[in-house]
Amino acid sequence: MKKNQEIKWLEEPEAIDYPAAASFLSLIFDGKRVKGMVNELKVAPLVQFKSKDIFRASGLPLLGTSNSHVEKDRDKIRAGHKLSPILLVRNPDLGKVIVADGYHRLCAVYTFNEDAIIPCKIV
Repeated sequence: MKKNQEIKWLEEPEAIDYPAAASFLSLIFDGKRVKGMVNELKVAPLVQFKSKDIFRASGLPLLGTSNSHVEKDRDKIRAGHKLSPILLVRNPDLGKVIVADGYHRLCAVYTFNEDAIIPCKIV
């Protein structure tokens, strides 16, 4: 693990990230609410959080490098490819943040540097 590995980011999430977020969120919320959240995510400004803080706020476990999706994202980082920003949804009822899209990217980044700054859209 190379802590000083530079992690590059796209300026905006990829178009495919929004349907992926909608698919995941539809497991939790009704369709109308999901559509509204995704529309809000599309226009939300990019903000930044440390990877360790996103994990703490989400309560999700760290997936290891044995996960093929995490390893693919680690390969992208090592190759200098830009990653897509992460999409987050606040769930005040649970006091948590939902990682609507980008969980594997989050895990991959964390393995390089838990203090890495991750660009996100959050609603």
